[in-house]
Amino acid sequence: MIPHLDPDLLRNFVAVAESGVMSRAAGQVGRTQAALSQQIKRLEIMVQQPLLIRTARGVMLTMYGERFLLHAKRILDVHDEAVAELMGESLSGSLRFGCPEDYSYVFLPTLLQSFAQQHPQVLVEVVCAQTTRLLEQLDDHVLDLAIVSLPDTGNNRDQFLRSEPFVWVQSRGGDAMNFDPLQLALSEPDTLDHQAAISCLDRAGRSYRIAYASGSMIGLTAVVRSGQAIAVITQTAVPPDLEVLPESSGLPALPVIGLTVKRGRRPPSRLLERFEQHVRSLLPAL
Repeated sequence: MIPHLDPDLLRNFVAVAESGVMSRAAGQVGRTQAALSQQIKRLEIMVQQPLLIRTARGVMLTMYGERFLLHAKRILDVHDEAVAELMGESLSGSLRFGCPEDYSYVFLPTLLQSFAQQHPQVLVEVVCAQTTRLLEQLDDHVLDLAIVSLPDTGNNRDQFLRSEPFVWVQSRGGDAMNFDPLQLALSEPDTLDHQAAISCLDRAGRSYRIAYASGSMIGLTAVVRSGQAIAVITQTAVPPDLEVLPESSGLPALPVIGLTVKRGRRPPSRLLERFEQHVRSLLPAL
């Protein structure tokens, strides 16, 4: 007989597979780590295949787990869409959503695709810009919701949905880190990467020159790819063709920042509340 795949089991499996850490997934689904582990084992028995490999650093998908993950996501998408429609919870309308440009290719595909599958009648307009510009647009009622970066002051971490370390990057195989003075490609002066780079270099007494400053992440990374400058980017957002410089490079350590979600000042609609909940639930695991 074909086993009955409980959507809760599938949802828990997807949470573990995407987070890669059992304890983190347990927090996301509201279960103890032991209970979640038992549910995964129950699912493995049902499908008669090992889905996960436990390691010292977390969990990894087996070959069967990778294949099953695709099916589990499809089943849950159809399940959630059907339930929402039949219960009259299928949403319609539009909203404007802001995302820092450097995170757009990392976060947006999953956030938008998964929401569209549940609520296909919703139009999400996306604005990509630096956090300072996004905050201005939230205040001006141009945006309804935005992912923004915050400095880690030590007493604001309860606001963070995830923490991101800044890193120095250069072109892969390049030697821009050895230039004297350092040539920097940075965002505009009021942005966190610009401020972090300048303050850390000033404290370290390292000479530098700002060779390129712009609000365009495309232009900034193009200068870095040319081998003429180094830049500061959050680790998650580093393109694969750029090289993260190690501590042995002699460059000063950079701070960690936090990511959170902020609303505009307008009263939230049901659509906005649901989309914010969606972003808050997915962003920590992306």
